Amino acid sequence: MGIDGWLIAVCFIAALVLRLSKQPGLEMIVAGHLEMVPWAVVTGLTVLYLSGWYRGLTRSSGSHSLYGLLPRTALMVLLMLVISRLLGGYQPPRSFWILYWLLISGTAIASRIVMRDLLILMLNRSQRRDPQPGHQVLRTLIYGAGSTGMRLLQELRNDSRFQVVGFLDDQPSLQGRHLQNVRIHLPEQLSGLVARHQVEQVLLAMPSVQRDRKRMLVDLLTNQGLKVLSIPSLAQLASGQRLVTDLQPVAIEDLLGREPSTPDPQLLTAAVAGKGVLVTGGGGSIGSELCRQALALGARCLVVVERSEFALYTAHLELSKLCSADVDLVPVLGDSTDAAHLTRLCRRYAVDTIFHAAAYKHVPMVEANLCAGVANNLHATKAVIEAAWAAKVERLTLISTDKAVRPTNVMGASKRVCELLIQSAARETSKSGGGPVFSMVRFGNVLASSGSVIPLFHQQIAEGGPVTVTHPAVTRYFMTIPEAVQLVLQATGMASGGDLFLLDMGEPVRIADLARQMIELSGLRVRDQHHPEGDIEVAYTGLRPGEKLYEELLISDDDQPTRHPLIRRAREPMSGHEEFGWKLSQLEQALAAWDEAGTLDALQRLVEGYTADVGIPTHR
Repeated sequence: MGIDGWLIAVCFIAALVLRLSKQPGLEMIVAGHLEMVPWAVVTGLTVLYLSGWYRGLTRSSGSHSLYGLLPRTALMVLLMLVISRLLGGYQPPRSFWILYWLLISGTAIASRIVMRDLLILMLNRSQRRDPQPGHQVLRTLIYGAGSTGMRLLQELRNDSRFQVVGFLDDQPSLQGRHLQNVRIHLPEQLSGLVARHQVEQVLLAMPSVQRDRKRMLVDLLTNQGLKVLSIPSLAQLASGQRLVTDLQPVAIEDLLGREPSTPDPQLLTAAVAGKGVLVTGGGGSIGSELCRQALALGARCLVVVERSEFALYTAHLELSKLCSADVDLVPVLGDSTDAAHLTRLCRRYAVDTIFHAAAYKHVPMVEANLCAGVANNLHATKAVIEAAWAAKVERLTLISTDKAVRPTNVMGASKRVCELLIQSAARETSKSGGGPVFSMVRFGNVLASSGSVIPLFHQQIAEGGPVTVTHPAVTRYFMTIPEAVQLVLQATGMASGGDLFLLDMGEPVRIADLARQMIELSGLRVRDQHHPEGDIEVAYTGLRPGEKLYEELLISDDDQPTRHPLIRRAREPMSGHEEFGWKLSQLEQALAAWDEAGTLDALQRLVEGYTADVGIPTHR
């Protein structure tokens, strides 16, 4: 307030001098108006105080707050004009008041900018001189010299943890230019910048960058030993959920998979909007996401069947927050192999669509407990088929796996048998001329599922390694859970009966490369023969029983496009009804006797191309 009072007095006198400088007797004229100066100071400070000008934080002053000074100074000038008229005497020319307004506005804004920068400088120096325990200043580069990068720089200038030494941007036209006095460099200059400024981390200020481009950038930066942080996505920034300064380490999930596809609204809602929906395995990774999206798309009723009490409790807790008052959310603690129970549920809640996601899916566990694994997957599928028939359900969709294609393990073979059961049920439907629309959707690994390798790698890195990979050449497909479920819903919407839908999983990923990238994203280095000084080793343990080097989605080459570019329809051969029934009864008999050898033999008869590994360690 003292500075503002002094500026008001100086600007009032300066405006008089500048406006009347060519008139004779200038000193006398100015002296005659000095009685106006106290009035100017008192009215000016009163306007600023009562309008809340002094409630703002000077160190956070931005353009919006500074522009707010203009109407205040205009009011100050108008009040002084009125006071001058009331006091009488010699009146300065009208142009004096305009000049006075310009001077007081300009000097007041300039003083706030200078004070803001001085305060920030003093605070930063104080924090660097007396750092908090564990607090260090990180020399930082910002990748992306666009509007987001500029906003990020503005915010970081108030944060003493960061010392921004430059920008990186791909546009050659920006090289050598400056953004808010910070130089912009090309990515090719990264090595020199790291060496010259001892850069420790890079902030990615590109919220809308494509996944493949982001993956390439992260590779470039982590190879330099830099820590890479990213700002939230464009959707999170636009919705106000996150701020541009909510920096977080780049997650491997952000780099895998493909850009989310645009859904077909008609297909997306066809099987769930206004329908009664039942999801088996509703507490699992795929099942719970099916529940979330079914609620979001307007399901009339959602029945969640889950055998694990804790998984059901967790899913119900989350779904209750998403569920509107007019939707019937029914958590059911039950076994999906109980056909009578499923039938009662379907009838009681008028279920229209069943998504069968319940299954044992961990390859090593099913290999070691093959009778339990096969019995669960087989009997659950038979139960949902029986319930769908008995309760006259409109649609039943089986969630299958790429491991059912030319299976090399018991889990994959059991899922192929489940596919054959759905095909057989669809054939019976076509013969009878009515009944549920049976279909299957087959896809590969999904990110962050309970069976994904990524959580295991995170745990191994946190424990200091080694990170275990079965084989240097092993590859897998990856897709995000929400996108996979979105495609499942659309495939269900276009099913006509007996359909086997294949989801486009994008490009396969080498698991060894995935392990290396996760180690580097953690700010660590891979230890190998070329870098013995590294932090964590990638250890190769050999393929597990029944494990493939690569996964595939199709048995034959007979697949056709559909309405959706990422969904294809396959028609795969199966044996005759009588032959299939006979082979299936053999499998049932072996399971009833808990005969592992007989179960393996029956699986080989049922599933073309499956050969059991006689060396499989089984649980006796």
